[in-house]
Amino acid sequence: METYTAMRHMADSWGLLAMVLFFVGAVTFAFRPGSRALSDDAARIPFKDE
Repeated sequence: METYTAMRHMADSWGLLAMVLFFVGAVTFAFRPGSRALSDDAARIPFKDE
């Protein structure tokens, strides 16, 4: 099996799985309980000095 075919096969199967898991993790991190206050504090950082 040549290198391109092996890399393409890995990207088609495991790459997709890795991207889906990353997306689910990012959404879970963003919408976890208690993150609202942290997000609001981070949103106000540019306006703290005004």
